[in-house]
Amino acid sequence: MTIKDVAQRSGYAIGTVSRALNGHPDVSEEARARIMTVVDELGFKPNSNARHLKQREGNEFGIIVKGTHNILFASIVEELQSHIKDLGRSVTIHYLDEDDDEVEQAIQIYREHKPLGIMFLGGNLNNFSRNFKNITCPCVLVTNRADTLGFPNLSSVSTDDVVGAARAMGVLLDAGHSRVGIIGGENYKIDPRLGYNTSHLRFIGIQQACLQHGVKFEPDYQLVVSRYSMEGGYEAAGVLLDRCPDMTAILAMSDVMAIGAMRAILDRGLRVPDDISIIGYDGIEQANFCIPRLSTIKQNAELLARRGVDILLNQTENGQTVHEIVPFQIVNGESVRIIEK
Repeated sequence: MTIKDVAQRSGYAIGTVSRALNGHPDVSEEARARIMTVVDELGFKPNSNARHLKQREGNEFGIIVKGTHNILFASIVEELQSHIKDLGRSVTIHYLDEDDDEVEQAIQIYREHKPLGIMFLGGNLNNFSRNFKNITCPCVLVTNRADTLGFPNLSSVSTDDVVGAARAMGVLLDAGHSRVGIIGGENYKIDPRLGYNTSHLRFIGIQQACLQHGVKFEPDYQLVVSRYSMEGGYEAAGVLLDRCPDMTAILAMSDVMAIGAMRAILDRGLRVPDDISIIGYDGIEQANFCIPRLSTIKQNAELLARRGVDILLNQTENGQTVHEIVPFQIVNGESVRIIEK
């Protein structure tokens, strides 16, 4: 019998159940009464080892953020801090460059601070494959899938990047754009035995959409690798505009790349979407204030954060790993033009 059983029976999140059991005041009387009723019905006894982690180990969670320009991650961090604070725990946030090794950083944090658990925002699965075995505390990878790695203490929560990218590409193809440039975050030529990182999964989705629509796709010609930043998107769009004079649209694998690409298009004397249409990925708030408003695939930052915390707490209670996919939303902005056939 675990706290997860109480959560399922009561209908409340694991975090809410934990706060009720530990007497936190920020739980409604209705919720507390329902949870305690279920505790009595199930004969649940809190795990003393888990409850006394504060005494045996550190009292904080660690969050490792991969990349300093990812606005989506900033939104998720804010949500994570709020949810972890609700549990009466503290959190330390560590920001890395997107080319740094997040697992090496986590190993150092684990050895020096003995955190209750570690959450990774973004990550390179090759780094996990090499060194994650040196970490034994509960961990959750947020926005990347980790189910292919098979580590017993590593959970994950993400959107389906293959389906999301296929839908994004489908928006452009359905609008009549048969020559689409791609701004991506990593080299798409990867050994599948190492697992697929986010950009690789999105690349697979783009390929699938092209096959389904019967559109030829030449990655060596149509794709430019970029850092996840506005500057990276700006530079990559410039390369595409020079290389692909027949291009009518761009798919950027993040909104920050897309915003940078929009500026590059304007600086060439072109217009969005009249000359070049563009769609992004992430659904950051800034996309609503672009001119024109950016069409994008919106990830649910609040849900990713909440489920990440619940999954990590569940893992500290009973050691169970979870790999969860959360839904995304297509946001039809003003940046995609329909080409008349």
